[in-house]
Amino acid sequence: MDTPAELGDFLRTRRARLQPEDVGLVSYGARRRVPGLRREELAQLAGVSVAYYTRLEQGQSGNASEGVLDAIARALRLDEDEHAHLRDLAKPRSRDRRQASRAEHARPGVRQLIAAVEGVAAVALDRRGEVLAWNPHAHALLAGHLDPGGPDRPADRPNLSRMLFLDPHTRELYTRWEEEAKRSVASLRLLAGRHADDRRLAELVGELTMKSPEFAALWARHPVHNCASGVKHFHHPLVGPMELSFEMMQMPDGSGQRVLMYSAEPNSASEAALRLLAGFAVRRGTGPRGGAGPADGGRPETGLSGETGLPGDTAAKYPARHD
Repeated sequence: MDTPAELGDFLRTRRARLQPEDVGLVSYGARRRVPGLRREELAQLAGVSVAYYTRLEQGQSGNASEGVLDAIARALRLDEDEHAHLRDLAKPRSRDRRQASRAEHARPGVRQLIAAVEGVAAVALDRRGEVLAWNPHAHALLAGHLDPGGPDRPADRPNLSRMLFLDPHTRELYTRWEEEAKRSVASLRLLAGRHADDRRLAELVGELTMKSPEFAALWARHPVHNCASGVKHFHHPLVGPMELSFEMMQMPDGSGQRVLMYSAEPNSASEAALRLLAGFAVRRGTGPRGGAGPADGGRPETGLSGETGLPGDTAAKYPARHD
């Protein structure tokens, strides 16, 4: 990605959201050609010359000190994630481009971990959001219409951001799709700033920008947020509404790989729905017990199609497998 251009875009969007009165400056009512703070106003607040700040915003100053970046971050009232993003864009780190473009695989220990957790939907992801591995709960929750073996084939791997914006089944899954879309773009922006030389990440952004006007509009706003935890609201075609907490855990080896886990409040309707989804996965032969009944050992509720174990009106979307 063009890091100098990204830096200028980021700074302009943050200037645009502040008015002089927001930061204690006097506005004399003159007609302003651009929204938000002018460059000279921001430079005054940060204690740098207008010429220096202009060069920085135009990508012509690659040696900004930490002190200057901190002063600009304070003047723009950046939060912690935005401040880190500013440093990533202003002082990009050199990396191995070959490694950045290489297909990754989940470590055996990570696969063992996500297979062992009970009652939790767990997904191993690379930094681009590609699914490296998932347990039956996660496959049934996020992508029951896709081949569960897709993560094992780099060419066929699902990507959570691509699914969110380009897969109609995934769009239907989120009852608050706009909220999820903003969260996805904000997280992707942060990663793009941190890994500016990742060709495959840049290609993903380019694809989504071309194919999804909604993604392109959100990307242009330059949102930045480290979405490490929270709550997501689903309406699954098989089990109905679900409210699940999520936690994103970074692997400590510096690879950028992460484990995303979804869990439900104990003894809640969402927990029962998640357990039922795991039972569907097992009945379809994608779970660890290959063809056994649901997770609690009983038969699925009535009204399910005999071949797939799914409700009749959704059986076509989630066909039976005969591996």
